[in-house]
Amino acid sequence: MFYVGIDLGGMSIKAGLVDENGRILKKLTCPTGVERGAKAVVEDMARLTLDVVEQGGAKLEDVKAIGIGLPGIQDPETGRVPFCTNLGWHDVPVIEWMHEIVDKPIYIQNDATVAGLAESVAGVSANVKNSVFLTLGTGVGGGIVLDGKVYSGSHGVGSELGHMITVAGGDLCTCGNRGCWERYSSASALIRMGREAAAQAPDCLIMQKAGGCVEKISAKTVMDSAKEGDPVALKVFDQYIYNICTGLVGIINFIDPEMIVLGGGVSLAGEFLLNAIREKLPTMVFYKTMPYARIELATLGNDAGIIGAAMLGR
Repeated sequence: MFYVGIDLGGMSIKAGLVDENGRILKKLTCPTGVERGAKAVVEDMARLTLDVVEQGGAKLEDVKAIGIGLPGIQDPETGRVPFCTNLGWHDVPVIEWMHEIVDKPIYIQNDATVAGLAESVAGVSANVKNSVFLTLGTGVGGGIVLDGKVYSGSHGVGSELGHMITVAGGDLCTCGNRGCWERYSSASALIRMGREAAAQAPDCLIMQKAGGCVEKISAKTVMDSAKEGDPVALKVFDQYIYNICTGLVGIINFIDPEMIVLGGGVSLAGEFLLNAIREKLPTMVFYKTMPYARIELATLGNDAGIIGAAMLGR
């Protein structure tokens, strides 16, 4: 039995034919073309599904289900996508439109949620019963897997971990609230912190690596400078690690998962990031004499979206 996983992003649609164990057998991609409207994008997803099945040497009757991971949410009662900011979608009947071309069971979840499911099936959290996946990128996305199944709450929005409020009355978030975790723990936050610090210390290594231009400072610029021991960068990095751990402690206290997996662009800092979190977190957890979630780095990279979406049907 096979599954099809679709990873829908703002720039591209990726589809894969996937087996029971989360192994991608064939992968295809095409531009999203958001400007064409939601119906055209959904039709492309359906046609890409048919193409990847055929080119993967399978038949549609051998496909058990189709899963879609997208940067939004699905209403579990209607099967519609009420809100997908990056694509400009509002109340889009994705499943209904897909069924006009492909008559198969279809499941939809948030892209971070499916990435977490992928890691729990074929990645670092495989064989772990309860895990939480975090994407540290432009924002902070979350995916919760409990007892081997994705959890997104009663209304489909239960894994928006980046919008936990960790600083009361804090910085204004893109969602309209103040003090959301992603305002302090995303790649965007690290960039903002690095630029502010470098502007106050123009001779620091961060500024040197950016060629003296504050606007060229990236998350990698800050991380690389911290790795080289620059005092300004290390101060920013230490605050950033504290910000991350603030949210991790909340997750640990509330869900008590066996593992928390870190993905997204910031996770590319690898062991430097991981070791700093592992050093800081024990000083902040509540039950200091009890075991708590292992913190690990994601391993599936760009394939996680396809694998996790496919596994929604399993």
